Amino acid sequence: MEIILKIARLVAEPICCGDNLAAGMVVASMTMFAPHARAQVEYVDPTIGNVGILLVPTRPAVYLPNSMVRVYPIRTDALKDQIDSFPLTISSHRMHELFSIMPGESRPAAYDQEKSTPYYLSTRFDDSLIQVEFSPTERCGYFRFYFPNGKASVVLGNRLSGDLRVQDGVVLGEENFDGMKAYVYGEFSSPIVSKVDHLKSGGRVTASISDTKSLDFRYGISFISAEQAKKNLRHEIPAWGFTEVKDAGRARWNEVLAQITVEGGTETQRRIFYTALYRCFERMVNITEDGRYYSAFDHQIHQDARPFYVDNWLWDTFRALEPLQTLLNPEMEADKIQSYVRMYQQSGVMPTFATVAGNYACMNGNHAAPWFADAWFKGVRNFDLPTAYEGVRKRSLEVTMLPWSLTPKGPLDDFYLAHGYMPALRPGERETVPGVHPLEKRQPVPVTLENSFDDWNIAQLARVLHKTDDEKLFLQRAANYKNLFRAEKGLMWPKDSDGHWIEPMDPKFDGGMGARDYYDENSGYTYTWDVTHDFQGLITLMGGTAKAEANLDQLFREPLGRSKYEFQAKLPDSTSMAGQFSMGNEPSLAIPYIYNRLGTPWKTQKRIRMLLESFFTDTLQGIPGDEDGGGLSAFVVFSMMGFYPVTPGVPTYDVGSPVFDKVTIHLTNGKDFFIIARNNSHDNKFVEDILLNGQKINRVWFRHADMANGGTLELRMADTPNTSLGSGASNLPPASLEINSETYQE
Repeated sequence: MEIILKIARLVAEPICCGDNLAAGMVVASMTMFAPHARAQVEYVDPTIGNVGILLVPTRPAVYLPNSMVRVYPIRTDALKDQIDSFPLTISSHRMHELFSIMPGESRPAAYDQEKSTPYYLSTRFDDSLIQVEFSPTERCGYFRFYFPNGKASVVLGNRLSGDLRVQDGVVLGEENFDGMKAYVYGEFSSPIVSKVDHLKSGGRVTASISDTKSLDFRYGISFISAEQAKKNLRHEIPAWGFTEVKDAGRARWNEVLAQITVEGGTETQRRIFYTALYRCFERMVNITEDGRYYSAFDHQIHQDARPFYVDNWLWDTFRALEPLQTLLNPEMEADKIQSYVRMYQQSGVMPTFATVAGNYACMNGNHAAPWFADAWFKGVRNFDLPTAYEGVRKRSLEVTMLPWSLTPKGPLDDFYLAHGYMPALRPGERETVPGVHPLEKRQPVPVTLENSFDDWNIAQLARVLHKTDDEKLFLQRAANYKNLFRAEKGLMWPKDSDGHWIEPMDPKFDGGMGARDYYDENSGYTYTWDVTHDFQGLITLMGGTAKAEANLDQLFREPLGRSKYEFQAKLPDSTSMAGQFSMGNEPSLAIPYIYNRLGTPWKTQKRIRMLLESFFTDTLQGIPGDEDGGGLSAFVVFSMMGFYPVTPGVPTYDVGSPVFDKVTIHLTNGKDFFIIARNNSHDNKFVEDILLNGQKINRVWFRHADMANGGTLELRMADTPNTSLGSGASNLPPASLEINSETYQE
């Protein structure tokens, strides 16, 4: 038991923090969360979504929360009956696999008997009956191989370019990717006979030994050096013992998943919920090693007492994943935001997609701004707000708004400054502006809308910092979305540089692959609602509440206008459609909650239950679109609990329709927040009345402050709507340009 506890302790401790480590974190968690420890982790099914609806599937990834080493079988998806190999880690979610390892020969092999948990993977190959097991620590991995014929052979190789070599039975090497290197230091449990081949694609090591049925391989990964990889291994797996590493991983996941406990619901709902929660801890990733980290943002090794986090695609994650982590792990969230501050200081540009290899110019928007504002107004303070503000301000005013670019602003940005919208090309008009991505194009509608929202959040931060002129400037820019609302169509519509609406244009069919002239991944029907900072302004533009409600109803009813196969061939990101609503893409996530702002929250309750039950299942195809490392999963976690952060930057949550009888959120300050749904069932999805911390309320929203020090949200459920609940104008959630986020902090 002593070695198990030692390994558990080592696995739980970030290397970066030296004497500040909370010794025995995992051991303490075994007792602290004992009442809940029946293993939330046992509900997790990493195979959910392993066959994509159209695009990229989820992977049965094995990792510790927010850690460097992430491993899964390399194959197209779960229906492919062969595994190519196993990586030693990946560079980033949905990006490069680094190094490879395979028992027997270095070729794909058919497999069976696969078992997958967050902390353990096991599979057996059909022809050889060789079994592979794997468990991770934060910066290291441990493979165990079983060879029934008694002849052990393992092949390690570079997947990209690089080099591998053997010194005194130890495997050393590096892998080149995206302008940087990953290093490995690995050891076998028995003396090996090695053969090293230096191929065009990199090195390949064949390690073999006769007369043994079992061979272990433990290794460390580093982005600093092979010597640091060795130190990581010595620190995290100091002794041989696969079971100890596996048990420590299980204990760590139980600690993390036990932050939320649920009662009631079905076994299936618990599997869906805890699998979604597990996926919310894949990233960001702490890459600090012994108090040092290599930053691709300035290509230097830095010494720092605080951990350095990378791997975040904010276009996907600012809406729900980061608000979830702000709620559950505010101290870690501060470290992640401060990592972005350091990236800005090192590179001169505030990232949106921050990978281990540096700034990734992907998608559109300046979504660090709502992330920072949301965390700040929810009480996260341990980051350099003035420098964070400087970075998002510079990104808004000095860096181009063009999608998939981080270059200085150009003529289209000057047009935006003068006219308040990104101009669209007319049908058939050729692009002449340098810097416009040839495939992603201008995307004028989402660029205008999303930057309006981002600028609104910058205005909120400017108010905190008493920058009055900036606050005024960014509030003006926050209203730019209005310039693209076409009243007679009831939709956000592109305009050309002369201010004329683009015609002809099909708002149902632009935004797809190779056709992002006007939208991005979603149609005009989705983007019309992508103004979460000013729903009241949008409602006014639509002609009032009744018209807006009719428009929102029609969103879920509007036909595709063509066959499904034609639609999906053009818009593969817009999957799992309900009318023109796409459950499979992130700009849709807040839309079902908009009914709360129209005085008809019962429709939110109905829609949320329908969407969860229809599109999120515990099957291989149980994810409705690209999961994006927590992008969709955080929506599931929030919505199944019964509330959702509709507007990042405003410290409030909307009430939805919880699927569990009771949810307990164990906050890091030692307090608990309870969501209790009385008379809850499949049919009883409507909220009859609400008690918040013992007081009856007639609104369907509450503040982050109402839960931050513990408390109870009690809902009485029924099978028919309470049409008066939350219907009065004074009870609507905050949703206008005039909001002062500071007023909702306390």
